[in-house]
Amino acid sequence: MHFTSDWKYIYFVGIGGIGMSALARWFNTNGFSVAGYDRTPTTLTDSLEQENISVHFEDDVAHIPSGFLVDPTQTLVVYTPAVPANHQQMAYFRANGFTIQKRSQVLGWLTRNLRTIGVAGTHGKTTTSSMVAHLLRNAGINCTAFLGGITQNYGTNFLLNSPTETPEDIVCVVEADEFDRSFLTLYPDLAIVTSTDADHLDIYGEHDAVLESFRAYVKQIKPGGSLIMKRGLPVADSATADVQEYSLHEGDYHSRNLRIENARFVFDIVYPGGVIDHIAMQIPGYHNVENALAATAVALRVGVSPDQIRHGLHTYRGVKRRFEYILESRSKVFIDDYAHHPAEVEAFLSSVRALYPGRHLTAVFQPHLFTRTRDFADGFGQSLSLADRLLLLDIYPAREQPIEGVTSAMLLEKVSILDKSIVSKEELLEKLLNLDTDIVVTIGAGDIDKLVLPIKEVLVTPFTN
Repeated sequence: MHFTSDWKYIYFVGIGGIGMSALARWFNTNGFSVAGYDRTPTTLTDSLEQENISVHFEDDVAHIPSGFLVDPTQTLVVYTPAVPANHQQMAYFRANGFTIQKRSQVLGWLTRNLRTIGVAGTHGKTTTSSMVAHLLRNAGINCTAFLGGITQNYGTNFLLNSPTETPEDIVCVVEADEFDRSFLTLYPDLAIVTSTDADHLDIYGEHDAVLESFRAYVKQIKPGGSLIMKRGLPVADSATADVQEYSLHEGDYHSRNLRIENARFVFDIVYPGGVIDHIAMQIPGYHNVENALAATAVALRVGVSPDQIRHGLHTYRGVKRRFEYILESRSKVFIDDYAHHPAEVEAFLSSVRALYPGRHLTAVFQPHLFTRTRDFADGFGQSLSLADRLLLLDIYPAREQPIEGVTSAMLLEKVSILDKSIVSKEELLEKLLNLDTDIVVTIGAGDIDKLVLPIKEVLVTPFTN
């Protein structure tokens, strides 16, 4: 971590992002002056400001604290690829000789001297990385973690290690993001790959390019390191050392005696050295059983005991917006999930079905990105048809401009169930108030999270027709 002595000020363009805010917290905790810009206030930016980090929301150089601009050699600028090309502050930094790095590059620098566990995958990496971090923290291992979601156990996306004179003794858990090939700045000791489905095709163009990126990531595992991957993924070759596989029912790590008790998944973990019996997890879902297998594999290699793993999985409470129970009573259940790819939507809805057989399921879905909706329309149509009723919101554009012909109406035609409709965000609450609902789920990666608490209020209102 010697590079950090070169900087006094760290400025973040896009500081409110989940990964950017974790990095900002690391620098702030370690004695640097930290400030940043983001487009809109959020609960994340509120938290940063409470930690005495200066955040502003106008793209104007005048809002940057003066100390950050005095000497370009003392200020490191960190940015997210989502920042538009015409951003005024970025133009100023470029024109005045500041050192500018992507978040992924800075994270690569930070982790180079630490024992690093990199968790990659088109789905499952946030839950799995936070699960690994919890298993280590629960076992008393000195670890730091940069996560892509807010852990329910710790209320943050960043865990800070205890001070030490020997950084190489710290275990660092990193969510390794394939977007924009960011994970290629990492050189992990232990790597998990959960999935390699086609995604981010606006960046990659085709699925083969996604796979090539994952293969390149795997090749960056440090000598003597290990790869733990979902069974059957085409990312390892004969030169990849120490590869072990996991899946629900087969592989070096798999489950047995999998069952549902009191709306929770209970199972044993079979691993090469034995069995960890009676795992009863607080977070449901077949996909989360697999995530637990991957987390167990790396935890055992770091020195966590089977009993500590059982206790850690018992006490792991999940991540905000990943199968998050908002309301749970005998008459009404409301779950919120971040799923934004057909495979994620299918895994989520299939697990809800398994937990609550025979009950009526209303899904509220907000598509994320025009390109993703276009590229996976058939898959979304199939996965969303697992619901009994679908309320479909407009597409959340994020960084994209509209694409002609790519609309929620186009997507709705792909859904085979009869009880389906397009609803605006403004109409949704009244619509739900006048529907007889049983199980309600909200799904999506856009701004649908802002509707979660208002929906909860509607659902607890006595039903009136």
